[in-house]
Amino acid sequence: MESGNSTVVTEFIHLGLTQSQDAQIMVFVLVSIFYLIILPGNFLIILTIKSDPGLAAPLYFFLGNLAFLDASYSFIVAPRMLVDFFSEKKVISYSYCITQLFFLHFLGVGEMFLLVVMAFDRYIAICRPLHYATVMSPRICYVLLLALWLGGFAHSIVQVALILNLPFCGPNQLDNFFYDVPQVIKLA
Repeated sequence: MESGNSTVVTEFIHLGLTQSQDAQIMVFVLVSIFYLIILPGNFLIILTIKSDPGLAAPLYFFLGNLAFLDASYSFIVAPRMLVDFFSEKKVISYSYCITQLFFLHFLGVGEMFLLVVMAFDRYIAICRPLHYATVMSPRICYVLLLALWLGGFAHSIVQVALILNLPFCGPNQLDNFFYDVPQVIKLA
């Protein structure tokens, strides 16, 4: 029995959101506006938290990390989508697809874990206020942050490892603007 990936397809073609030129222009303008609001907004949150010593509580530490994850997450899909609105040939290489899939899950799961950690922080602050300083010490905050990054990494590695073992030898057109596990599985 042969082991390894029997990949024949080296690139994927994505059809995007719509084929209508007018709709593409409208979506391009909307996505551009949101993208240009999201990035400075998140960087402003990070800058404010880093520059104000009064915002040293765990809540703001995690909020700054959430802003960083959100800004990073928007770098995965939006720039390529904006470029592809006006390109004739919407082609993405197999390696770029796998890379996008990895970071989509890495940052998405990291953000999910961070929201769980933030909920835990608020739970301790509300239900155990006298123990809050001990339980949510800076060391514990960094350990929780490391755990969520490792959890996101582990999840992404598993997703990518499963996708890499699929044989891509059939159709290579995807009716979407980004690559996630269900869409890629349909192509296998």
